[in-house]
Amino acid sequence: MKPRSWTLIALGAGTFMSALDGSVVNTILPLLGHELHASVAAIEWVTTVYLLVVSALLLGVGRAGDLYGHKVVYVTGFVLFIGGSALCGAAATLRMLIVMRALQAVGAAMLYANAPAILTKTFPPELRGRVLGAQATFTYLGLTAGPSLGGWLASAFGWRSVFYINVPVGGIALALTIWAVTRDRPEKKPERFDFAGATLFTAGLVTLLIALNQGHDRGWLSPPILALFVAALVSLAAFIIVERRRSAPMLDLSLFESRTFSASTGSALLNYICVYAVLFVLPFLLIQGRGLDTRHAGLVLTAQPIVMAIVAPLAGALSDRIGARILTTSGMIVLALGLVLVAYFVPAAP
Repeated sequence: MKPRSWTLIALGAGTFMSALDGSVVNTILPLLGHELHASVAAIEWVTTVYLLVVSALLLGVGRAGDLYGHKVVYVTGFVLFIGGSALCGAAATLRMLIVMRALQAVGAAMLYANAPAILTKTFPPELRGRVLGAQATFTYLGLTAGPSLGGWLASAFGWRSVFYINVPVGGIALALTIWAVTRDRPEKKPERFDFAGATLFTAGLVTLLIALNQGHDRGWLSPPILALFVAALVSLAAFIIVERRRSAPMLDLSLFESRTFSASTGSALLNYICVYAVLFVLPFLLIQGRGLDTRHAGLVLTAQPIVMAIVAPLAGALSDRIGARILTTSGMIVLALGLVLVAYFVPAAP
């Protein structure tokens, strides 16, 4: 039997790759807009469609891992992600690039949803905080390397190389995963995949996110946006009704009866809203607002993930000793302070 540390390294490599891709693409968005002759609103879909698909599929592919085995779904996600990356690099138009990014996101969702499940099954409870902190380190290392690497690749070899870099990196990570991760057995219960719940959840989340994304452009009270909000409300309400009647639901809604679960989920949502909103805006601020080239903008963008990579394993180990509440609360306070400083000081910088 292979040491458990190899499992952590294998999954960390996949986490590194997916984080690398996200930060690399964000850095070159202004360059993509110029090369493909697209407006900011149009080029925004390169990242928006990725986040849309990942968000919509996370719940479903996680449940698929429970039923059919997390390693099988994880490896399948790797293959889709690598293939989608190659097709993104070969895209001839912005529309084709957006479609291929959606395919890439399907694979990314499989990676994101199943990696934590594999780790928690592999390691005992007393080590989980440390292990998940180590996995977060791989995430932030990818975010650290992405901006500077993306800026250098785009400057030296063109924007297509930013997507092609995922092919060799992903191939190595895939081979390591196949070798190191032990195949888990799916649940023995004779349960079927909840296609109705998955469809309703996906439809509700996608329509909601599109409405939120396009509302500022089309007008929040315009008929198309109102129709999307109504569709989202109906779909998500139907999802809740269906899930309450299922013996094997896509999402066990009783989990939200726990105050700890509900509060931690809500705080995580707010945290990622804050972080990713800034990650999208900063490249435009640095390149178009400050006149930096892609290489120097990439170097500036590495500051945040470098600090995260240092803090994550320390916080994970500390949470095993003192619990997560104090650390999480302190982290949100620091994040809020940092956002205030960025909002008021960065635009006024000389």
